[in-house]
Amino acid sequence: MTDNGDIGGRPGGVDGRLRAVVGLAQGMAAAHTPQESVGAAAEAARRALDGSFAAISVWERERGRLRVLVNVGALMAGEEPWPEDESYPVHDFPEIADFLHERWAAGGEPHAWVETAEGPGTGSAPYTPREVPSGGSWGRVAALRRRGRGSCVVAPIVLHGRAWGELYVARAVGSPVFDRDDADFATVLASVTAAGLAQTERLEEARRLAFTDPLTGLGNRRAVDIRLDEALEAHHADGTVVSLVVCDLNGLKRVNDTLGHAVGDRLLERFGSLLSICGAMLPGALVARLGGDEFCLLGVGPPADEVVRVADELCRRAAELEMGEGVACGVASTGDPIGPVSSARRLFRLADAAQYRAKAARSLKPVVAGRDGGPEDPVIRLADTSPARPPERRRFRGRR
Repeated sequence: MTDNGDIGGRPGGVDGRLRAVVGLAQGMAAAHTPQESVGAAAEAARRALDGSFAAISVWERERGRLRVLVNVGALMAGEEPWPEDESYPVHDFPEIADFLHERWAAGGEPHAWVETAEGPGTGSAPYTPREVPSGGSWGRVAALRRRGRGSCVVAPIVLHGRAWGELYVARAVGSPVFDRDDADFATVLASVTAAGLAQTERLEEARRLAFTDPLTGLGNRRAVDIRLDEALEAHHADGTVVSLVVCDLNGLKRVNDTLGHAVGDRLLERFGSLLSICGAMLPGALVARLGGDEFCLLGVGPPADEVVRVADELCRRAAELEMGEGVACGVASTGDPIGPVSSARRLFRLADAAQYRAKAARSLKPVVAGRDGGPEDPVIRLADTSPARPPERRRFRGRR
């Protein structure tokens, strides 16, 4: 295929638009987060359509609002690249109702349309009223005028067979008004964006499953391993306090044996909820189920005393659960005199030894490594002299 230049006023010609489609797909695929993916799509669409501004918005049916996710290009007053809550009532955009009612469900296809600052029905727009949904939107016309833009093209984004949101690209006053070819191309760009969003959803779901315990919805051991390695790198670099609370839920076997595993699962879920509530008291904490009846809380930054306070609150609340027999908690923190912590394995062994002591003593409070004699602390001696628990109980990452 040869480059045909600016065919019909289209920047880049056929080859240029093909490259733009490929670039949009590649930009979304290379993004690391859903936010980056949406941002890449908006910027690629703006460039492809030679627009001065572009936005991607999602239609929130439950709120009855059009919420803007990203704005790119020349931003006007009140517009932010990543707005926290820039949204507009759906009734300001009557054409949306057509899509919310699945107007193409009978075999039609979603298509883009153009509007101008002169307003629908003036004869200046490149579409007849039949081609502009609901005869146009005065809400969009007012927005164009208010922000000094001359025309816009709006393309619905359809995901999983339903209207998900829209791609919006505008040009400044004095620039060529979008034409039908632009609208057709915007429809293609919206379709590629939808495919990118679907892929992003799949990747996010895969990541979620890879790092989430399916029963409780908490993090899993893999999530703890990665986060703990990162936390200890920060500790070694700047002294960031890293604290690990290891919990063993008491009485689970008795519940399973006498009341059944379904009831035991409910106990695990209930305790997981308690752990999540208590973990929220520590900004940025990760709560996880390591497997079986073992859970943990990883705190990065808060002082050791604050982590111990939260662990104490967790023990108190767990003792009040209708089922089970409370929880045994062990705490190990770089903020306490536990000696050098060169690896995640070392911190885990200390917290595990503290938890073992708490369980053996039937303690109603957490046992904290290093707070009973410093280097001669029984917990530290236990961690340094006892073999690790069998691998089926917990597998540590191999670094020492």
